[in-house]
Amino acid sequence: MKPFLPPVFLLAFALAALPSQADDSKGPERFEKSIAAFEKRDAESPSASGTLLFVGSSSIRKWKLENSWSEQSTVNNGFGGSTIGDSLHYFDRLFLPHKPEAIVLYAGENDISNGLSPEQVADDFKSLTALLKLAHPDVPVLFIAIKPSQKRWGLWTEMKKANDLVAAQCEQEKHFYFVDIATPMLKGTGGAPDPKWFIEDGLHLSDFGYEQWTAEVNTLLSTAKK
Repeated sequence: MKPFLPPVFLLAFALAALPSQADDSKGPERFEKSIAAFEKRDAESPSASGTLLFVGSSSIRKWKLENSWSEQSTVNNGFGGSTIGDSLHYFDRLFLPHKPEAIVLYAGENDISNGLSPEQVADDFKSLTALLKLAHPDVPVLFIAIKPSQKRWGLWTEMKKANDLVAAQCEQEKHFYFVDIATPMLKGTGGAPDPKWFIEDGLHLSDFGYEQWTAEVNTLLSTAKK
């Protein structure tokens, strides 16, 4: 039986974790309207038990989950430009209203772009891991690797370091999985990923990119459900 954890307790735990922020002007308060919109949606149409809960930045927000998982209930809590620290700040409002079958996360890319180090990203993920283990102790959590992109190729070395640190953490935790989407995106390129992975901005995924990500996530979901 899952322990009852009141929202106030989890919020206090999240704030105590002190997630890293590279610039106070980019604080989590700027996402209040997005989070309030999620709450309004959830109040009007509560998610079904056993849903797939997606949380993270614009790569989640732009994902047409109803196409990728047409026969599965999904919840899209993606808010563009967000970091792991932002998900920590709003933890009780993003994660507690749902009883997910699995949780899929994508964050860390904006963290590095905003000036955080790979170690800071890993520390924030560790804090998020602790909260998820308390709130949803038996639920599989899939962390999608920070993606290489054309627009942010100059940051890839730091992003890869963050990926390696997060992957190592996932290996040590029960029910946590690292979804390595970076390897197929870089396969045979010798540099930044092929343009086919992205829309015109060279940063956000194309339909092809999302099809490939869906396949990678499904592979790990199959493993996690065994």
